[in-house]
Amino acid sequence: MAALNSVLEQVTNTINERSAKTRGRYLDQMERAREEGPHRKVLSCGNLAHGFAASGEDKSPLKDMVWANVGIITAYNDMLSAHQPMQDYPDQIKAALRKVGAIGQVAGGVPAMCDGVTQGQPGMELSLFSRDVIAMATAVSLSHNMFDSALCLGTCDKIVPGQLMGALRFGHLPTLFLPAGPMRSGLPNPEKARIRQLYAEGKVNRAKLLDAESASYHSPGTCTFYGTANSNQMLMEIMGLHVPGSAFINPGTELRDAMITATAQRAAKITDLGQDYRPLGQAIDARAIVNAIVGLHATGGSTNHTIHLIAIARAAGLIINWDDFDALSKVTPLLTRIYPNGQADVNHFHAAGGMAFLIRELLGAGLLHDDVLTLGADSLADYATEPFLDGEGLTWKQPPEDSADPEILATVAKPISSDGGLRVLSGPIGRSVIKISAVKAENRLVEAPAIVFEDQAELMQAFQDGKLERDFVAVVRFQGPKANGMPELHKLTPPLGVLQDKGFKVALVTDGRMSGASGKVPAAIHMSPEALAGGPIGKIRDGDIIRLDAEAGTLDIKVDKAEWDAREQATADLSGNEAGMGRELFSGFRRVVCCAEDGAIALPELDGAALESQPETVPA
Repeated sequence: MAALNSVLEQVTNTINERSAKTRGRYLDQMERAREEGPHRKVLSCGNLAHGFAASGEDKSPLKDMVWANVGIITAYNDMLSAHQPMQDYPDQIKAALRKVGAIGQVAGGVPAMCDGVTQGQPGMELSLFSRDVIAMATAVSLSHNMFDSALCLGTCDKIVPGQLMGALRFGHLPTLFLPAGPMRSGLPNPEKARIRQLYAEGKVNRAKLLDAESASYHSPGTCTFYGTANSNQMLMEIMGLHVPGSAFINPGTELRDAMITATAQRAAKITDLGQDYRPLGQAIDARAIVNAIVGLHATGGSTNHTIHLIAIARAAGLIINWDDFDALSKVTPLLTRIYPNGQADVNHFHAAGGMAFLIRELLGAGLLHDDVLTLGADSLADYATEPFLDGEGLTWKQPPEDSADPEILATVAKPISSDGGLRVLSGPIGRSVIKISAVKAENRLVEAPAIVFEDQAELMQAFQDGKLERDFVAVVRFQGPKANGMPELHKLTPPLGVLQDKGFKVALVTDGRMSGASGKVPAAIHMSPEALAGGPIGKIRDGDIIRLDAEAGTLDIKVDKAEWDAREQATADLSGNEAGMGRELFSGFRRVVCCAEDGAIALPELDGAALESQPETVPA
C-alpha cells in the first residue's frame, strides 16, 4: 500500500488546525454524554416504565438493563420508492438482535421527501431545509436516552445527511446506516434524458414523457442514476458507517435481507457495554471527512454534497470549505462513469466491481486514510471486500483483480480522468462550484453575454418563446437559501441541453442548486454570497460578458471596475415564496440560514457565524 498522498495529509492537517477549538468542544461534550451513563440507568423508574411499556417480549431485558438496546431511526414512507422497502426493516432488525442478546426499539421517524416529486414545484423550496428538520427529528428520537447505539434507515437526498447530523450530536453512541439499495435497471437513463429533451422541444407529448419516466422509475429502490441518493450510499460506505457492501444491493433479495441482519447485529456489538466500543463522534473526524471528499471526486458524485458534507462536518465540530474540495479534486482521479457522467447506472457500476474495487484502488494509491475508526467493520481495508451469501450467513471476499468494465469502473493507473469531477470557481461574482465530469471538454469554457432571470420560470418561458437561440450565460438569481430555500433547478437542464445541442455556447450561473444528477451543461452553482445577502451576482445586468472557465477555476465578468463598484444591488419581489405549500412555516429558517459554502445550515449553533469559518487556501 502506498504512503498517504501529501495533499491529503496537508488538507487533513489544515482542517484539524482550523477546527481545533470547535472539535475540542465537541469531543468534550461527547465524553460528558458518555460518562452520564448508558443510559437507561439514569432514568427514573417512571421514565423507564414509560420506555418499555409496550415492548412485549423485550420488556424484561429492557427492565433488567443487561442487553444492548439499539434505537432505530426510520425514514420509511411508501411514496418514496427508495424508502418503501424499509417498512419491514424494524421487525427484521429486532429479530436479528434477539438472536445475539440485544433489543431494538423504533426511537422515532423522520420526514423523507422526494426531490423527484417536487422538482419545479413549490414544495422543492422546503427540500434543503428538510435536512435540518431531519437532523432535529433524529435528535428528538435519541433524546429519550434509552439507547446504547443507533441504526438509521435512510437513503435519499436530504435524509441521510440530516440523520447523520442529528446522530453526531449523540456522537457518544455508535451509529450505523442501512439503505434499501437501488431498484433494478429499467429504461436506460440516457434514453430518459433524450425523451425529456424532445418534450422540451415540443416533439413528443406528455403521455410519451410519462411512459418514459415510468419505465425508468419503475419499482421499489433508489433511482439508478448517480445523483445525491446514491452518492449518499457511497459516502456512508467510504466513511465506514455501513457494513461493507451495503450500498448497492437491490431490495427484496436474500443478500439484502442478510445485510439487514448483519447491520443490526453489528450495531449491538460495538456499544459501550462490550469490548469493542466505536462511538460515531470519534469516527467522523477530519480523516473521515477527507476520505468522503475523495470518494465524491473519484466517482463524480453529487454537487449537493459540497453543501451537505460541510454541514455534516459542522455537526462534528469540524470546519471545512470549498478550498478543501478543490485541493483534493486536483489529486483525485475520476474512476467511474455512471449516468449522468456516462451511460451506465449504479447497478452496472456494482456489477463492474463496485465500492469494494473502488476503495481497494484508492487505498492502494494512498488516496484514503486507512487508519480511520470504522463502525461497520474492523478497518477501512474491510470495505475493499464484497459480501456473498454463505449458507444462512455472509462471507466477504476480495473483488476481482480487474474491473468487469473499465469504461464504467477504472483503475488509478488508467483512470477515466486524472482529476476529480468537481471544481471551485472564483472571481468578482463570488465563489461557486461546478460539476465537470459530465461536461465535454469543448464546453468547459464559455464566454458570452448574460441574460438575467429572477426565477427559473422566466427562463423556461423565454425558451418556449424562442428568445434564447444564441450564445448566452443564463444568470438565475434569488434562488439561494435565504431567498427561497435554495430549490434545485433541474427543470432547466433539458432546455439548456437543447440549445447546447444546437451548437450554441450556453452556461448557467446561479445562487441556487442543480440536481445531483445534472450533467452536460456547464453550471456554476451555489454562488456565495447569494443575491439576497448582497452577493455580487445581484449586480449582473443583461448583456454583461461573463467568462466561465471550468478548467482554470475562474468565473469573470468583463465590466469596468468603476462601473461595477457603482452599480446598485438588484432587488426582487419574493412575496410569492413566503407562503403556501407550508413555506410560511420555514420563514425562520430563511432568516437564519447561512451561505452555501458554510453548509446552508439553519441551525444557528452549527452555522458558519457560530464557528467563525473563513475560506483559506489549502496547499496544493
